Amino acid sequence: MANTPSAKKRVRQLARKTEVNKARRSRIKTFIKKVEESLISGDSSNAVAAFKQAQPEIQRGVTKGIFHKNTASRKISRLSKRLKALSS
Repeated sequence: MANTPSAKKRVRQLARKTEVNKARRSRIKTFIKKVEESLISGDSSNAVAAFKQAQPEIQRGVTKGIFHKNTASRKISRLSKRLKALSS
């Protein structure tokens, strides 16, 4: 366990940051899930609207350090590919 005051502070900061990151990750997953549910149901207009909301959230995850930029790009690319297949 942390003994020095600075180490104890880092433990507190880490716990706070972990909670924030967990909430952000959960929020992003929720947006992705909404897109996937719309895609499965075949509702093109809802899927497009959900994708337009999910895309900036995924990108925000990159700037906040939740995802690596390539991971976010891959997720966006795969969702848009499925969306395009549904539209055509």
